[in-house]
Amino acid sequence: QVQLVESGGGLAQAGGSLRLSCAVSGRMFSRYTMGWFRQAPGKEREFVVEITWSGGSTYYADSVKGRFTISRDNTKNTVYLQMNSLKPEDTAVYYCAAGLAVVADRVDYWGQGTQVTVSS
Repeated sequence: QVQLVESGGGLAQAGGSLRLSCAVSGRMFSRYTMGWFRQAPGKEREFVVEITWSGGSTYYADSVKGRFTISRDNTKNTVYLQMNSLKPEDTAVYYCAAGLAVVADRVDYWGQGTQVTVSS
């Protein structure tokens, strides 16, 4: 009964910031890589970022490098995505994901998604 529950989405102005959270409940393999995908209306799902269980390795999509930062607190079973310098093209539903290799789409668990809207 693993569940990934996202929060923190909402409306931001261009250049503003949001922080997304993904709280994990249930018996999930604690060493799973976790990360985020996003999907804008009419577009395919897009990989955003992943982080290993230890937090020692991260991988960002080129579109968000230098603007987004992923982190995780394993004691709280929570992953965070700090989103700075937001652009209108960041508007999408953001999905938390967990698996063996998120960037490779080896995902076992998905969150329900949280809407991020960035106005120009």
